Amino acid sequence: MKKTLVVLIVGLLCFLMCGAFAFEVSGSQSSVDWPMFHQNLTHTGYSTSTVPDINSTSWTYTTGSSVYSSPAVANGTLYVGSDGGNIYALNATTGSSIWTYPTYGSVQSSPAVANGMIIVGSDDYNVYALNLTGGSVWNYTTNGAVESSPTIANGTVYVGSVDGNLYALNESTGDEIWAITVHGAFDSCPAVFDGIVYAGSVNGSIYALEASSGALIWSYPTSAQVESSPSVANGLVFVGSEDGGVYALNSLTGALVWKYETDGGVSSSPVMVGGIVYVGSSDSSIYALNASSGDYVWSFTTGGPIYYSSPAVADGLVFVGSSDDNVYALSASNGSYVWSYATGDEVLSSPAVANGRVYIGSDDNNVYAFGVSSGSSALPSVLTYAIIIVVIIVVIALVAILYLAIRGRRQERTPI
Repeated sequence: MKKTLVVLIVGLLCFLMCGAFAFEVSGSQSSVDWPMFHQNLTHTGYSTSTVPDINSTSWTYTTGSSVYSSPAVANGTLYVGSDGGNIYALNATTGSSIWTYPTYGSVQSSPAVANGMIIVGSDDYNVYALNLTGGSVWNYTTNGAVESSPTIANGTVYVGSVDGNLYALNESTGDEIWAITVHGAFDSCPAVFDGIVYAGSVNGSIYALEASSGALIWSYPTSAQVESSPSVANGLVFVGSEDGGVYALNSLTGALVWKYETDGGVSSSPVMVGGIVYVGSSDSSIYALNASSGDYVWSFTTGGPIYYSSPAVADGLVFVGSSDDNVYALSASNGSYVWSYATGDEVLSSPAVANGRVYIGSDDNNVYAFGVSSGSSALPSVLTYAIIIVVIIVVIALVAILYLAIRGRRQERTPI
């Protein structure tokens, strides 16, 4: 009898230990951040995170002014700017305010987070570097509004200004390393790959520059201003132009590989995932194009122009905002409608996807988080596990009681 009970207890303990280990592995998912515009240095706009399949909001945060800036998410904190001139740090899970830093102009630039610093531009002509507590580290003053989103690579901050300069700044000090001047504002966010910086200018050209010196490698002219940010993948640079074209250029030579004509200007920034380029147009549609040939794959028409909102791709879905006030989730494979959410005004901000949520700003003064409710992220798993443990304990107890009852009856029947 004692031996049987010992076996049962040891079995129960083994089950609990294995279950706890399994829960820890499955419950502690690796962090999937979105630390800068379009996720990384090459602007792939892709996340390995899971995503919500319904338009349920996890939280909203009201800034008091339009949110053109696109969120960055790193280490559980969301960073975003507002038209009111503030830079916000919010808890990415709950949406609660952590700190606010005021500038003296609209913040349309999207923050970049690296090495314990948040770097972002403002229409007050400055590039700001803040620490994780919202304290100032340095600021660099240009001669025009900084609506370009910074890109941080190898200790250098690359960012454009309306003054017609593309700057390379020391990440730690803000000192200027180099600047290249063209006849036209740099509004697009630079992409960096293999020692080359790619950026578009409102003068209509796309530039490839040496990252270390700013020396010109090549430039390619389009027929209208380029506010779209380049995306680099598979030896190609994908970028849009207000002439309605989506361009694919050879990343080393700048030679045109293909061009796709939409029916509106393309200020939206392309992303390439799985051999498909996704991009929005002011003709109200989001397009999926073959990355190698530029051939049409599918398109989805929203109720208004897609201006600066640039697609994000994760978990088989494409997310984008539209001036029809909606945020859309579409099937990446065929463009079919999955869900949408109506905000209170047009959506110029680009979505960020991190740790199971989709984040985006709207001109209705709000930042939205779509996904698991902030109060229930891990509770179902914990509760389910606890119920299983209780059930197992009850079953083992019943078995033990039944065993004792049977054992007792047998002893009663045994003759003395």
